[in-house]
Amino acid sequence: FPSGFVKLETKHATIRRNMKITVVGAGFYGSTTVQRIAEANYADQVVMVDILEGKPQGLALDMMQARSIEDFDTRIVGSNSYDETANSDICVITAGLPRKPGMSRMDLLEVNAKIVSEVTKSLVSVSPNAILVIVSNPLDEMTALAAKVSGFPPERVMGQAGMLDTARFKHFVAEKAGARPQDVVALTLGSHGETMVPVPSQVTVQGKPLSEIFSAEEIEELVQKTRDGGAEIVGLLKTGSAYYAPSSAAAHMVKAIATDSKEQMPVCASVNGEYGINDVYLGVPALIGAKGVEKIVELDLSADEKEALVQAADAVRAKQTDVMQFV
Repeated sequence: FPSGFVKLETKHATIRRNMKITVVGAGFYGSTTVQRIAEANYADQVVMVDILEGKPQGLALDMMQARSIEDFDTRIVGSNSYDETANSDICVITAGLPRKPGMSRMDLLEVNAKIVSEVTKSLVSVSPNAILVIVSNPLDEMTALAAKVSGFPPERVMGQAGMLDTARFKHFVAEKAGARPQDVVALTLGSHGETMVPVPSQVTVQGKPLSEIFSAEEIEELVQKTRDGGAEIVGLLKTGSAYYAPSSAAAHMVKAIATDSKEQMPVCASVNGEYGINDVYLGVPALIGAKGVEKIVELDLSADEKEALVQAADAVRAKQTDVMQFV
């Protein structure tokens, strides 16, 4: 095994020695992300931080008591202090208010910007070499804000959106096609919001292009359902927002970093020149590994898809400029 890794005799994969991961936020999203990371068994320790006294500690104790049943060795620590997070390798920021029915992600901008700014300052003060994964909404703006506040190199700050939106796209395509989601290859780029860019030209079902399965009108319906996927869940729940699929997406990104997998996945990353776009955090396909965003991959998009991506970049860039007042 590579240096720093050791194989443990469990049902899970290789564990890296001294791998420490912090998740900020012990709500449904944060705690479920902690559970997924711990049960995957690739880290030594996961620290869950929240301002509510007793909540992260209680959740951590509950999860720790499941170790013998789920067969994982990762230790879970709950804390109200950032001291416990010191020297983390990866930090996931889920802190912030969730959407309520009728709210857009942008409605959360000011309140969550203040939260993400303070959280980022607290994390980087004790973990100056960490990689940051942002999931707080509005996602693209919060990722840009965390990058500015942290002062980290751009490859060490990324946002989780494309993984989730792509999973939703796969789900809707699979349901309509009567296929397994695992047999669907799909991709979404752009923003995590109204200017999301699902990419039909990159979609296949059991190897067959989407355009050979559905009409243009049916494809557009699938694209719109993907854009509305989060809002649909918020409307059904009445209180709170999605967290099962989002936590899966975040945990998958963390695993790619922790295990240096170099897996290609859509993430919110700093774009400077790729796709003819500059100076913006935007959803693009990238190789994710131990250094963070190791390379942005430029795909052969259709003219309409590329234009939609450029338009998304323009819209997001303006909002990212506005949010810098919270640095």
